[in-house]
Amino acid sequence: MIIYGLNPVLEALRAGGVRRLRVGTRGDRRVEEAITLARQTGVTVERVDRAALDRAAAGGVHQGIVAEVGAPRDYSIRELIDRAAPAAPLLVVLDAIEDPQNVGAILRTADAAGVHGVIRQSRHSASLDGVVAKASAGAVAHVRVATVVNIARAIDELKEAGVWSVGLAGDAPESYDVVDFTLPTAVVLGAEGAGLRRLVRERCDRLAAIPMHGAVGSLNVSVAAGVVLFEAARQRASEPGVERSRKT
Repeated sequence: MIIYGLNPVLEALRAGGVRRLRVGTRGDRRVEEAITLARQTGVTVERVDRAALDRAAAGGVHQGIVAEVGAPRDYSIRELIDRAAPAAPLLVVLDAIEDPQNVGAILRTADAAGVHGVIRQSRHSASLDGVVAKASAGAVAHVRVATVVNIARAIDELKEAGVWSVGLAGDAPESYDVVDFTLPTAVVLGAEGAGLRRLVRERCDRLAAIPMHGAVGSLNVSVAAGVVLFEAARQRASEPGVERSRKT
């Protein structure tokens, strides 16, 4: 898998997932930092010309550095839940979000907000290399991801494990800030325009909206994710050590 750009490559080096590093013949301080880190961890470093970097990055903005990394580990839903302990799990579910810029931005926000894992579908999802890695500013190297065949069934699995699923929908009857995010929670995000697919929407325990006060009727999905996930982080920070289970 190929990633490029200074932040994604540096974070991948820190996470230990880089197999080979290619850098331009002229580099700045941060490129030299990456080279030093690579050599300290036994990663092969190659000096190549700009044309070779352009080809490797398929035209992406590589900032003079490209890395070959192993495929990220794929977690199960059960592992995401278990690794959250002793905290109540906070997860993100991506329902058919294919735009790599949005997926990368959501991963970056998920990492910053302390999310315990992201669930995505094997089809109709952006690949986690290239543009996604760049847009995530390196967060793709740190966020645990579970890839599933069917999102609706994944939500059923979350229910069985005691995790509430909260779907974001513009027409939902209640505001996102009345949701108790200190409970075990999965925030379900749909693609821009289409929103949540019908079966996914029906599986959610509740639906919530972000109230809009201007002329624009909705937010970009990655921005919406940031609003809701940092509300969850705020609630959890105000109740340290709280462990709560799903209501029956």
